[in-house]
Amino acid sequence: MARTRTDPQSKTPFFSRPAVRRLLPFALITAVALIFIFENRASVRIRLLIPEVTMPLWGALLIAWGLGMLACLFTVRRRDSRRTM
Repeated sequence: MARTRTDPQSKTPFFSRPAVRRLLPFALITAVALIFIFENRASVRIRLLIPEVTMPLWGALLIAWGLGMLACLFTVRRRDSRRTM
């Protein structure tokens, strides 16, 4: 006797699930950004208002990427909390 599944997740293709469709572009962009960041290994001088700092370019790019991710995270959370009220 054949079993029939009533689970809706088993009928939905993997790439058409909403969570996967949201996460896939993020994962691809993050992978490309990290490859770009770690390929830039030269030292650079960066001026922070008054002091001048010498550091690897990948470190500066990684800090900028991390700050951008935090800003995006706070923006998305704030937008979600507005919708629930």
